Amino acid sequence: MEPISILPPDYKPSADEEYMNDVMLEYFRQKLLSWKKSLINQSKDTLDDLKQGGLNQPDQIDRASLEADKALELRTRDRARKLISKIDDALKRIEDGVYGYCEDTGEPIGVERLEVRPVATLSIEAQERHERMEKTYDDEA
Repeated sequence: MEPISILPPDYKPSADEEYMNDVMLEYFRQKLLSWKKSLINQSKDTLDDLKQGGLNQPDQIDRASLEADKALELRTRDRARKLISKIDDALKRIEDGVYGYCEDTGEPIGVERLEVRPVATLSIEAQERHERMEKTYDDEA
């Protein structure tokens, strides 16, 4: 797919237009790229904070609090890393022409769902079915 360089400034995808037309795909591509850039910038900030050190606090309570903050920040960054991987997968699906379609059923995922979760790979119905299966499996374990 040849990317469209300029989206109309007020463009928002709607259910009234052809599903996953070129403009809609470009909208989601730009949305994903912007989200990825934001996550990468946040990760760089975290690395800068970690390089600052500061764990040499004489007070044990201050040091413990700082260590807990750093651990939480690292967990948040790990989630961001996993999310970046999902964003890359979604961008690949755009390139491959399968973005916006449920990987289980092949049906459209829906503009509303993709607006909220642009990395979604399942329709709401397939996601609910998947979660019910997981719950059933967890209940049996």
